[in-house]
Amino acid sequence: MIDTTALIEALVADARPVRRLPPPVLRAALWLLLPALIFALLALSQGVRPDLLQQLHQPAFVLGIVASLATGVLAAVASFMLNLPDRSRRWGLLPVPTLVVWVAAIGQSCLTNWVEMGPGGMQLGESARCLATVLMTSLPLALLMFAMLRRGSLLRANAVVLMGSLAVAAMSATALSFFHSLDASAMILASNLGTAALIVALGGLFGRRLAASGGR
Repeated sequence: MIDTTALIEALVADARPVRRLPPPVLRAALWLLLPALIFALLALSQGVRPDLLQQLHQPAFVLGIVASLATGVLAAVASFMLNLPDRSRRWGLLPVPTLVVWVAAIGQSCLTNWVEMGPGGMQLGESARCLATVLMTSLPLALLMFAMLRRGSLLRANAVVLMGSLAVAAMSATALSFFHSLDASAMILASNLGTAALIVALGGLFGRRLAASGGR
C-alpha cells in the first residue's frame, strides 16, 4: 500500500496550476460590454423607435427601462458571484428588488393601456421584427454568459444559470423597449416576460443537468 507522503507527492507531480478567475464584478463588466455593443449595432442598423423621445417623458416607460436594465446588470453580477463557491447564496437576492419593480411597471402599463390595442394593433411584420431583435440580443448574450460561467464552480449550477438567464432576459427586454414601438401593450408583457420565463425555465433545466453531471 502506498503511504500518505508518496500519495501526496504523486498527486502534486501531476497537478496543473489553476488560473485564478478575475473578480466577479470585473467578469460582469466584461459581459456587459456585449449588450452595449449589440445596442449600438441595433441603433445603427435599424434606429431607435420613432416615438422614443416622447416615451421618455412617460414616467412608467422610463421606470420600466431603468428597472429592466438594472435587473440585467444586477443579475449578471449575482451570477458571477454565485459562480464562486466561497460566496454567499444571498447574492441570488441582489436583482429581486429591481425585478419586482420591472414586472410591476410592465404590468401596470399593460393594464392601463390594453384598451388602445385595436384589431390592427398587432402587426405580423412588427411581431417578426420584435422576435428578431430578441433573438439577436439574447442568443449571443446567452452564449457568452455560458462560456464565461463554465470556468466557475458547478456547486450551485441552478442558481448560477438562473441568474445568468435573468440577465439575458432583462437585456433583451431593454432592447425591445428601445427599438420597437409596442406602446406598453399586452404584447410587451407577452414578449418580455414570456421570453424571460422561457430563458429562465431552460436555464433551470440546463442547470439541473449540469449539477447532476458535476456530481458524478
